[in-house]
Amino acid sequence: METYQTAFAALADPTRRSLLELLRDGPLTVADLASRMPVSRPAVSQHLAVLSEARLVTHERAGTRHIYRADGEGLEALRQYLEGMWGDMLSQFAAAAGEEQRKTKSKSGRRRDGRRKKR
Repeated sequence: METYQTAFAALADPTRRSLLELLRDGPLTVADLASRMPVSRPAVSQHLAVLSEARLVTHERAGTRHIYRADGEGLEALRQYLEGMWGDMLSQFAAAAGEEQRKTKSKSGRRRDGRRKKR
């Protein structure tokens, strides 16, 4: 599965989105994250594992503590995918708008009976 697909699957869960939001402001331990969430610490760890597999968070060990942070590289890959999609959609919109404008100009030069207006 491509990275962006794994990332979207991970972000489909509201708890994982909330965890990622908490990590926007900087690194936090599992205990810190769990204290701010309505789920158990083991559940937080499981959600973090999914986010880690999707390359949306990274972690390091400091003794017995696991410190998590948002993964800039993984988020950048997701951003590039979305920007590419957005760019494609804008190009399609521009093409459709241009075609509609050509049709409108073409019609404005004709009378209701289909003949050209005299100028």
